[in-house]
Amino acid sequence: MTLKQKQTGKKMALKQTKASATSTQARLDIEPLDKNSFIPLYFQIQGRLLKQIQSGELQAGDLLPGEEDLCHLYGVSRMTARQSLQALKNQGLVRSEKGRGTFVIQPKVEKQIAHLSGFSAEMRSLGMNPSSRILEQATKAASPEIALRLGVSPGLPLLELHRLRLADALPLAIERVWLSLAEFPEIEKIDFTRCSLYETLRERYGIRVGSADEIIEARTPTQREAKLLEMSPRLSLLVISRTIRTVQGKPVEASLSLYRGDRYRAILNLPATIVE
Repeated sequence: MTLKQKQTGKKMALKQTKASATSTQARLDIEPLDKNSFIPLYFQIQGRLLKQIQSGELQAGDLLPGEEDLCHLYGVSRMTARQSLQALKNQGLVRSEKGRGTFVIQPKVEKQIAHLSGFSAEMRSLGMNPSSRILEQATKAASPEIALRLGVSPGLPLLELHRLRLADALPLAIERVWLSLAEFPEIEKIDFTRCSLYETLRERYGIRVGSADEIIEARTPTQREAKLLEMSPRLSLLVISRTIRTVQGKPVEASLSLYRGDRYRAILNLPATIVE
C-alpha cells in the first residue's frame, strides 16, 4: 500500500467517524442543563448519557460526542465535558480509542464470588442466554497439580472438558474442567453443549456441592485465547482457578476459567467485623 493510499484510508476512516458522531448527536436528547442546581454539570451530562445507554437508545459500538461537541451542545467547559466522559469510563460503560473517540461498550457481567453457582445459572439470573462450544472433550492423565487438587494419584484418567462459554452468543469465557473418571463413570460420553455440568453431577451422580476454593488472578491473553474470546490481546483476562467440594468436603471438580476482563468483573460482599 502506497503512502497516498494510506493517507486516503485515514481520511475516509476519519469521515466515517465524524459521520457516526453526527448520527449519535442527532439521536441525543439535548435537554438543557440546570446551571443553578447543586448537582455538578458534569454529573448532569453523565446522567443524560447514562439514561440513553441504559434505555438502548445508545448501543454498544455507538460513538459518543467528543469533548468539544459536548462543550457546544451543553455550553460547558472542556474540563466539564472531559469529567462527564471519564465518569462513564470509570463505570465501564464506554472506552476511548486514540484518534477515534469514545465508544459505548457491552456492559460487564457481574459475578458474586461469595455465591457459588455455575456459568449457565449465573447468566440466566442476569437475563442472558448461556451457550457453550466444545473445544475439546477427552480422557487425559492427571497432572501432579490437578491430581493434588482432586485428591487422586498423578496419572489416573480424568475427563478434561475444554469449552468456550457464551452469553447472548457473545464469547465471555474459556473454561477447562477436570473430573475423575473413577468417580464419574461414562461422564465422558455426555454432550455438554446441551447438558449443564452441575445439573449432571447433581441429578445423575448425586453430588451435593458444599463449597469451593477459588484463586483469582489477572493476566494478558495468548493470541489463541484473544482470538477465541474476540478481544484485543492488550486487554486483561480475569483468571479463576476453582476446586469444588461436596458437603462432606471431598474435592470432585477442578477448573480454570478465563474471563474477558472488559466484560466481566467479580464482586465480593464481606460481612462486617470489628474494624480498628
